[in-house]
Amino acid sequence: VQLQASGGGLVQPGGSLKLSCVASGSIWSPNTMGWYRQAPGKQRELVALATSQRNTDYTDSVKGRFTISRDNPKNTVLLDMGSLKPEDTAIYYCVFFPGPYWGQGTLVTVSS
Repeated sequence: VQLQASGGGLVQPGGSLKLSCVASGSIWSPNTMGWYRQAPGKQRELVALATSQRNTDYTDSVKGRFTISRDNPKNTVLLDMGSLKPEDTAIYYCVFFPGPYWGQGTLVTVSS
């Protein structure tokens, strides 16, 4: 499984960004796709996961601000990030389970 993530960038506090990740290769179902992030000097942490049956899970710090969604025919997972805070600054990694398989990471910077 190969994962291609896109959509990172620089945004001001309170702003929004959308991340996208497309999976290719030997895709099987059921599966789970989602996002982890790693901030400088910190461990990688879960952000959000979505199963192919569209069950979702979020870390507490992003609940109510981030929304994860799946487009199963396109093997794509999206992360709509709103009300962004400086502490959301990190490299965001797309992930596919079972595996896990990891994408290359996309940098999100929240700064004024």
